[in-house]
Amino acid sequence: MPKKLAQFFARKKEEAKFKLAGPGRKLNATDPQPTTSQKKTGKEVYVKPARKELGQEARNAAAAAMARCTKKDTKEFNTSLAAIQAQVRRELEAERRAKEESAKAPQSEAIPDERRNLAVQGVYFRCPLVSDEVLPKSEWRTKIKEFLYDQLNNEDSGLSACLIIHNCNTKDKADACVETLTKYLENIINHPDEEKYMKIRMSNRIFSEKVRHVEGALEFLHAAGFEEQTIDGETFMVFFSKGQDGTEQLQVLLDALMCAEKINLEIDRNIQVLLPSQAKKNELPQDFFRISLEELKREQQLKTEALESSLVLKTKVMREREELRIINRYRYTLIRVRFPDGVYLQGTFNVYEKFLQVHEFVQSCMKHESAEFHLVGPTGHKFEEDDFEKSLYDLRLVPNILLIFSYDDPELVPPGNYIKEELLMLIQPL
Repeated sequence: MPKKLAQFFARKKEEAKFKLAGPGRKLNATDPQPTTSQKKTGKEVYVKPARKELGQEARNAAAAAMARCTKKDTKEFNTSLAAIQAQVRRELEAERRAKEESAKAPQSEAIPDERRNLAVQGVYFRCPLVSDEVLPKSEWRTKIKEFLYDQLNNEDSGLSACLIIHNCNTKDKADACVETLTKYLENIINHPDEEKYMKIRMSNRIFSEKVRHVEGALEFLHAAGFEEQTIDGETFMVFFSKGQDGTEQLQVLLDALMCAEKINLEIDRNIQVLLPSQAKKNELPQDFFRISLEELKREQQLKTEALESSLVLKTKVMREREELRIINRYRYTLIRVRFPDGVYLQGTFNVYEKFLQVHEFVQSCMKHESAEFHLVGPTGHKFEEDDFEKSLYDLRLVPNILLIFSYDDPELVPPGNYIKEELLMLIQPL
């Protein structure tokens, strides 16, 4: 695992191209700029990637979903086209009868389980640097912290300490600590013969406020060559020089400290394949929201009161402002794609991901990946290549959206399932 950390920092240094000047500069943007092959210029035509097997993203998502599914039920599902079509017909007929019966029967006073109608149980992530698990963000933060502290016992403890500073503290606290530690090390590197730079009084106000109580800071100083010493009744962090090798080691740690950043989690698509009755659940869990559940309820109450007290017609500007206010609540969006055979494909996306990633996600799950297809939004808008570089937020595909799948030329596609059979196995029996 220490080798993974070393590779992580080597990659960060290469991305930064050693341009480390200036405090607080973000060296590696979360969303990289599109490559030349992704940019659309003039009449350039988008070329779909040729795939013969299930894409890596869909493969990972399918494996994660299968792992969750096997805990619930090990019963096999018939994935033949006739079986699925028959199941869809049965469900639609059952839904029609249920509506007729509910119209005649009195309303039930039973309160349903609050999680029973959730479209998805949460938002899940991956962290390849730590493990291959798929976990909620809260669990990953705990696991990352445990992982980094475990690495302190290895020879690359300084690199681990850098990551602890960035990942186990608030951003403001981490930035202030990094700025102070940088000054300590730069003073020693630039003035190796100045004794005053070789020790730090631990009762010093700046040290106490910005370093001492920051997770990973003392471990970083120990890795750099500092040791605690009592001098005239006061405790100091004293640097013990190791000659030229010690100075080089300080420079390595200084570069690592400035290159380090939060370990980014990769969103897991949490892929699901649904039948019509299973696709009726539209409620989203708290993980999808930017605000807390209490704030959301309070905002909803204010909205209800405002609606009751005002019956005036809204202008277009007012409607757009209201729409933005609603979608700004969400960090993630649930995308569902309905295929002509009645089966639904579902995946979780960050609201700032590009529509191109939705398109590629659907394509990687198709049985015939080379076939041309298009997706149509809830308003009837057919998404074209011009939409591929727009974010889901800009396209207003938030918070849970249904897209309709259609082949450009159905006659060129052999009959059968639309989705790969290994993904159809994700359908849960009713």
